[in-house]
Amino acid sequence: MHLLLHSPPPIHSFLATPKLRFRSKPPTQRAILRATAGLDADSFTKKSGYLFRLSALEAESLLDYSPFRIAAIYRRKPLILLARLIQIATTFGKWFGVRYIDNLMERSDQMFKVRAAELRKILVELGPAYIKIAQAVSSRPDLIPQSYLDELSLLQDRITPFSTEVALDTIEKELGLRIDELFSEISPEPVAAASLGQVYQARLRRSGQIVAVKVQRPGVQAAVSIDILILRFLAGVVKKAGKFNTDLQAVVDEWASSLFREMDYKKEANNGLKFRRLYGGIKDVFVPNIYMEHTTRRVLVMEWVEGQKLSEVKDLYLVEVGVYCSFNQLLENGFYHADPHPGNLFRTYDGKLAYIDFGMMGEFKQEFRDGFIEACLHLVNRDFDALSKDFVTLGLLPPTVEKVAVTKALTGVFQDAVAKGVRNISFGDLLGNLGSTMYKFKFRIPSYFSLVIRSLAVLEGIAISSDPNYKVLGSTYPWIAKKVLTDSSPQLKSSLQALLYKDGAFRIDRLESLLTESLRARTEKALIKTQREEGDSRAVFKEILSFALKEKGSFVREILIEEFAKGLDALGLATLDSLTSVATTIIPVTGSTSFSLMSKEDMINLRTLQRLMFLMAGPESNKKPFEEINGVSSPNNKQGAYQEKSSLLSYQPAVVSEILAMFSIIPELPPELQQQLLRLPADLAQRLISRASARTIQRIFL
Repeated sequence: MHLLLHSPPPIHSFLATPKLRFRSKPPTQRAILRATAGLDADSFTKKSGYLFRLSALEAESLLDYSPFRIAAIYRRKPLILLARLIQIATTFGKWFGVRYIDNLMERSDQMFKVRAAELRKILVELGPAYIKIAQAVSSRPDLIPQSYLDELSLLQDRITPFSTEVALDTIEKELGLRIDELFSEISPEPVAAASLGQVYQARLRRSGQIVAVKVQRPGVQAAVSIDILILRFLAGVVKKAGKFNTDLQAVVDEWASSLFREMDYKKEANNGLKFRRLYGGIKDVFVPNIYMEHTTRRVLVMEWVEGQKLSEVKDLYLVEVGVYCSFNQLLENGFYHADPHPGNLFRTYDGKLAYIDFGMMGEFKQEFRDGFIEACLHLVNRDFDALSKDFVTLGLLPPTVEKVAVTKALTGVFQDAVAKGVRNISFGDLLGNLGSTMYKFKFRIPSYFSLVIRSLAVLEGIAISSDPNYKVLGSTYPWIAKKVLTDSSPQLKSSLQALLYKDGAFRIDRLESLLTESLRARTEKALIKTQREEGDSRAVFKEILSFALKEKGSFVREILIEEFAKGLDALGLATLDSLTSVATTIIPVTGSTSFSLMSKEDMINLRTLQRLMFLMAGPESNKKPFEEINGVSSPNNKQGAYQEKSSLLSYQPAVVSEILAMFSIIPELPPELQQQLLRLPADLAQRLISRASARTIQRIFL
């Protein structure tokens, strides 16, 4: 539920209105009973009002989620449970029945909008659990028909409110003060109402601060608990009938636990403060302050903010900010917003992205964060064998699964999607394509992973509403590339090593891809609306050099120095070979045979050196027509090898001159990076001497 209005009146006019209400005395018991008994109830409470008959002791026992306590309560109330089952079955049965009749009478298209509106009303009547489920899918314009999407989006903040008298009495009871002692002004009616509570605008008496006051619906734990009991039972039936490997009841439990935490406003307040501390400082991200002294389990007071839904303003820049912030949440700190539907993401009037409602948060453990990064990395690089192992690490597949068969299946599923390039990979498409494979190999969906997947899918849904061609994975892969290049995690370092080397051969194209993608990742200071020009070779070289010289780039720096040492060593051998060839043509020796000091490995190292020099020289050099450096063709005959070696040698001076020109940016580097750069030649020379010595000893004795 959000705390912002779509088209809010100006603050001053709102506060000046004579309709603002002050409480002089609490509501009468009769007023409370009338509201809770449903005599003046709205459509929301008419259908679920009977749940309020639970005793105070029973309701108190439902403050925290426990499927065993819920089952124990309703085991003693079988008639209530039966009534609810009948209500749900008949309500949905009628709707599906009229849809079937529409289809028979060939009027489905004409009645489409009508049935969508009816479905929304049904979900409202059935209560908060079903509204929450609908909200989970209301952000996917690529999956849900537009008419249904329009109706389901109304469930985010336009539920009929409950009695204001009851709400004000709840505030006084929870905070232990009269309304006029707490607030100098408060709105006569809620400014927003959702499934779990509703919001009033008020002014704190002591500070004069404009605040949002969120009050929980009465009896909401009872209303949610009975539906969770039913859903949990159905999950068990479906699991057995479908022979799923996934523990569907555990998935329901994870969602239910999160929902119950959301109904505890004290926990939500602590979540909000932590979220503000971790991410409130990110450029163009706004996280409202929360007043803990005025917050209880059922009442929450936070800073008032105004704006519009992010999905309505179509601000792609703020979507990018959201992507940056979301992957900071998932990949850096592991504390993430698990309910980023359009009702919780807003564009403030000063152009910032506001996160609202911190009831549903998730924790992403370090080992799973690393596993997720590795899975994305292997997917993009088409390492489907490694990807199948990642799925085991993440708990999606059991360790006993036949990995060869899984690899073959994943190749068939993802090959075409990945072939389009990382910037064109749709997260939604990947999930859709994976469906049949998941069923075949009995994939499990760990309870922790369901919220992560939902968070990412919702984020892409919001982005698609701004740009139909937007791809969240394509926009987030630069963060993944940057993370894997700079992170100190041993697991990610090992993954990077495995990615860059195969059978001892260095795969320069993969390093080049990672570096190129990582340069697209906007840092907090670079979250600007204009991108760096692609042809700015000088800027590219400066970024690569700065990255390699910093502490975070030390692991990659070691790899680069080692590969440069191998390449320069091979260059020396190639030069010596060329001089020997020239000498034999000038001074022919009878019976002489062609002999090369270079091995196949040396030729590979020479090509790697060429590619590294291209990378340093900038994009223009990479466009030169040297297909052999890509390892696409490797001449087998001696003449071909000689021509390749000559080609590589002949082009070295030109590339070196371009690199030397680039080194003019060195004075622009910070002093500490310049000092680090000065230490590199000595390190490189030491490695060259070590390689030359080892080769000499090997050839003498072996």
